[in-house]
Parts: sequence; structure tokens; C-alpha cells
Amino acid sequence: MKNYNRMPEKFLWGGATAANQYEGGWDEDGRGPSIADILTGGSVDKERRLTPPAPLPEEFYPNHQATDFYHHWKEDIALFAEMGFKVYRFSISWSRVFPNGDEETPNEKGLKFYDNVIDELRKYNIEPLITISHYENPLHLSLEYGGWKNRKMIDFYLRFAKVLFERYKGKVKYWLTFNEINMLTQDFGAVFCAGMLDPKDVCEQSRYQAMHHQLVASALAVSMAHEINPEFMLGCMLAYHNGYPYTCHPDDILYAQQFGQIHNSIAGDVHVRGYYPGFAARYFEEHGIQLEVLQEDKEILKKGTVDFFTISYYSSSCVSVTKDGEKTAGNGSDNLKNPYLKASDWGWQIDATGLRYVLNQIYDRYQIPIMIVENGLGAVDQLTEDGKIHDDYRIEYMRRHIEQMKEAIHDGVDLIGYTCWGCTDLVSASTGEYKKRYGLIYVNKNDDGTGDFSRIRKDSFYWYKKVIESCGEEF
Repeated sequence: MKNYNRMPEKFLWGGATAANQYEGGWDEDGRGPSIADILTGGSVDKERRLTPPAPLPEEFYPNHQATDFYHHWKEDIALFAEMGFKVYRFSISWSRVFPNGDEETPNEKGLKFYDNVIDELRKYNIEPLITISHYENPLHLSLEYGGWKNRKMIDFYLRFAKVLFERYKGKVKYWLTFNEINMLTQDFGAVFCAGMLDPKDVCEQSRYQAMHHQLVASALAVSMAHEINPEFMLGCMLAYHNGYPYTCHPDDILYAQQFGQIHNSIAGDVHVRGYYPGFAARYFEEHGIQLEVLQEDKEILKKGTVDFFTISYYSSSCVSVTKDGEKTAGNGSDNLKNPYLKASDWGWQIDATGLRYVLNQIYDRYQIPIMIVENGLGAVDQLTEDGKIHDDYRIEYMRRHIEQMKEAIHDGVDLIGYTCWGCTDLVSASTGEYKKRYGLIYVNKNDDGTGDFSRIRKDSFYWYKKVIESCGEEF
């Protein structure tokens, strides 16, 4: 008889990072600049800004060094192994492999770095989960081609993906084609997801056209990967936007449904079902969006559906047709505050029960395996005089979410993995800050540029180690 109170024995516990927020070494060994490298540091009194076409000497660019995985990879992977990771999600910097993005031949020094990382992970029996494109398009592709609104990006992406698939076909099983592809339904996604630097491209027409090109590229990559190695598992990755109706007025109920359809299900349906849902056509018509869709795109999308579904989940919010009410922050959103929830230091509302709701919603719709590949708490951590970080708030956040993961599995959801964000401190994508810390490992680096990049285990490090050792029994 199945024990519903236990996690699956082969559950993939681990952590997640992204090259642009963690790796550093931005101009070493032939790497070219990415769009992340022209994003300035941010703070409460200084908005994070783009400074194209190149970094300015008077500005601070935290992504250039990030938290220096490029020179600490062996040390960090040993720490991941100490925690007992079964899987580690990371991205490969496109401009480290193809410095401009449109070259014919990859940068061998860049690939060698990832050879070392993957081999070190395998030494500890940690499964690599690679995100091919995670908010770091080569800057040259933005300046020369305008980013993903240009269909030529598909070929450049596929050349990059093919190099990775062929080089690591015996070493890597799990792949994600794009990070949070559905962020292109919002203004936030124009630069981060699509590398479109022209302010005019913040419009819906450009964003949805860029998303279409990425969906086609994803489907072609999935088909290519399965041909190169039938054992490859290819997944999509969405920033799951959980918006509750602000009131029980029928208009708010309908608006919340439509919010989820647009921000979650358009991209999800194309990835999993292989076609645009019916409501997308009405939305495009009513918003004056005219996608350039080639005849062969329909067959490409139908053929290149994903094997599993992954999400980032940090918080939830409320939505209303009136848009009246106090706003709250979130992962790429600024919807209405839920009076029943507490929030993080950055105003992201903490809603562990919402994770169970979301997992059931996804699985009911798609019936394929699900993995949570980002979930964590950004907070101000205090280093004590004796060199420790007592982050009980982070432990409580993760504990409550893992509890709801177990409930979702009991509900019948096929949940196969969890990689907390970020397993080590890194640069916040939204604010460009070091002080917004997510890690279970503290990295000594600060927003004023000070710090020696030394690593310190937080209390959450030891707690998560016990969670993994017990497969979720001690949490």
C-alpha cells in the first residue's frame, strides 16, 4: 500500500542558480558580453538601469563578478555534495560559448569550463539540469539583430543548443530550453527574456512575436535533442503567476481566470500540447497583436512538445478587474496585496498553500511530470560576530513549501524534483543587489563592492542537508 506521507525515493532534491547572477568572469577566456552585463546595480534609491551599448566605467555592474562561481566552482560543488544534492540546476552562458552569438564555431575555452563543472557534478553523483537560455542573450545579438523579435535568432539558438546536446549527450539527461519564457507576457520580459533593447519593443506586439520565435526555437530544440539522444528529457520553464480573485464578484472571478490563461497557459499549452489555445486568438485580436507565423511553425510546435514541466514559484497576489487596492511586489509582477498573507523584506507575499494549488492546477491541465526549479526567500541576512548566519525565516519558508509539496503529491501530482533558489547567494535579477540574499550558502560580497567571496554555511544549509538525507521526512 502506498505511503502518501513519504516523498518518492528517487525525488530530485537540489538547488538552482543562473550564470548571469552567479558565475562572474564576464570577460575571461573569450567570453563576450551579454545583456546582463550592461545592467547596473540597483538599490532602494537607485533603479537598476540598462546602459547600452557597453558598460560605463563610472557604473557598478554586479553581474560582472556576481558571486564568482567561475573561480569557486570546485568549492561550491563540494558544498552542494555535502548538502546531499541529487540535482543541480544551472545555466550555460550563451556568450561564453558563442561570444557574439552568431559565430559558426564555438569558443573552446568556454566549453571547457562547463566540461569541468559537469564532470565535477558527476563525480559526486549530482544530476546536472541545464537551462540553455536564462536571461543572458549575447549583447551582439541585441545590437545587431534586435533580439528575439528577429526570426534569425532561432538559427543562432539552435546552433548553440546543438553544440551542447552533442558535447554532453552522455553526461546530461535533463534540459530546459528557456527560463521563464512566459515573462514575455509582461514588460519585464522584453529585455530579460528577449534581449530587446529598443524601448519601443516593450509593446505587446514585439513581446508576443519574440515569445513565438522562442516557442518555435524550443520545439525545434526538443526535436533535435531527441534525435541526438532519445534518453534526453526536455522541459519547459515558466514563472508561475498565481493570481487570486480580489473579491468574489463574478467579474473578478472571470478576470483571475483570464489572468492565468494569458500569463501561464498560452506558453504552457504551446510547450505541452503543441498549439496555441483558443483564448489566445481572441486576446491577440482584441489587443491588436498580429503574429508572423509561418506555415511550418504549426507542425514544428506539434512535434516538439516537452517531456516535463518546470516552474518558479515564490509568492502569490490578487487581481481585480477594477485594479483598485494596495499593490504588492512579486516575481515580475505588481498586482494587489492579499490581506491574509505576510510578505518578505522585498514585499513578495509568502503563500505556501498556493504552491499546492498551483501544482494541482498544472497537473490537472497537462498530466506530465512537474519539477519546481525555483523557490526561495530573498532576505537580509546578518553575519554574527562568530561568523554564522541564523536564517530561521528561510528555513520556515522552505519548510512550509515542502509541506505543501507533500500534500500535492498526496493529491496525485507527479512531482519529481525541487531545486531551491538559489542554493548559494547571488545577484538578484530584479534589483541587482547582493543584499537580497537567497542562498543556503553565504557569499561574502556586498553592494559597495567589498567582500572576498568567501563561503559560509548558513543554518539553512544544515537544515536542508537533513531534509535531503531523510527524503523530506525531517523538515
